Amino acid sequence: MRNTQVFAGSSHPELTSLVSRRLGIPVADANLKKFSNRETSVEICTSVRNQDIFIIQSGSAAINDNLIELSIMIQACRMGSAKRITAVLPYFPYCKQSKRKGRTCITAKLVANMLAVAGVDHIITMDLHASQMQGFFQRPVDNLYAEPTIAKWITQNVPNWQNGVVVSKNAGGAKRVTSLADALRLDFALIHKDRSRSGPQGLNRPYSGMPSSQSDGTVRSLVTRVSNVENDETEEGVEESGEDAMSVSLSSLNEMSAAVSVVADTDGEESTITLVGDVVGKVVFLTDDIIDGCQSFLDAANHMVKKCGAEKVYIIATHGVLSGDSVNQIAACDSVYKLVVTNTFPLPEEKKLACPKLTVIDISNTLAEAIRRTHNGESVSYLFHNAD
Repeated sequence: MRNTQVFAGSSHPELTSLVSRRLGIPVADANLKKFSNRETSVEICTSVRNQDIFIIQSGSAAINDNLIELSIMIQACRMGSAKRITAVLPYFPYCKQSKRKGRTCITAKLVANMLAVAGVDHIITMDLHASQMQGFFQRPVDNLYAEPTIAKWITQNVPNWQNGVVVSKNAGGAKRVTSLADALRLDFALIHKDRSRSGPQGLNRPYSGMPSSQSDGTVRSLVTRVSNVENDETEEGVEESGEDAMSVSLSSLNEMSAAVSVVADTDGEESTITLVGDVVGKVVFLTDDIIDGCQSFLDAANHMVKKCGAEKVYIIATHGVLSGDSVNQIAACDSVYKLVVTNTFPLPEEKKLACPKLTVIDISNTLAEAIRRTHNGESVSYLFHNAD
């Protein structure tokens, strides 16, 4: 790759080294430091005139410092007469703040505007929290997917993966889950969480067709419906007593209640979670794009293992943020068999050692190939469906 230089930000030097090694070019020299007043200083120590520049800077625990550092690096290369500047952000900062709630800011759009003002020409990222975020940018964006790499890892490392099911922990991740399920040719399911019900019987808002403990008329109507169905199938149902029909209907309701778990939200209120799908005796791949706090993952894993009969639960996410005490909570949860993340987000070594269930997948090959294709003017759509 002629006239190409790859610079490393301070957020994830390990990933930059892997990418540069696959490209066969060394990491360009830059002096990154902080003054005593905590201001960031960047000095490009090599000529970038008429060069194709790639700056790899992912989000990390010091996300604000990393973002300012990236902006300064872009501006420094722009003032050094670089031909083209591409920012490679495997984990895009502030990607979860992509919509306005109350008197707030759409921070992801603000970050996109900051990069454009700094002088970036092109952006490469991976698994944006919402694909519509590509419309925030004033420059071309390539949103790569970790799905092919994750699917390859599953087929090579999970025994009996064919007897698996891909599960989303909420309805919002259904599209992501169905895509992975199609790639693996597996069934999919999702966890439905309802904050408006205070318990399995849904006293605040009952399930459609469920009897209320305070209304005998509803029970009678349900028994009538059960009896009518049986009368249509066989004439022997005419002689069946009302008490038998009642026992049948109530037993089915008990089975429904057994598939509902009551969990506590972060604000202290109770919610119910229900599995939509079948996981009995199957290997579950509980999938999302980001795992930051882990409580919703653990609630879903406990529900599927203890109440729905799942064999094993793999938690799989592209960006392993794992803030706070998440790794220790996952390590202590018996319902989670393994936690699988990619190396888009830098994890401290102590967190890796604290969780023996943790497996980190390397996606540097995808990023390196995207950089090579961008430099040569080739299409990157091949990477949307292939890991190699």
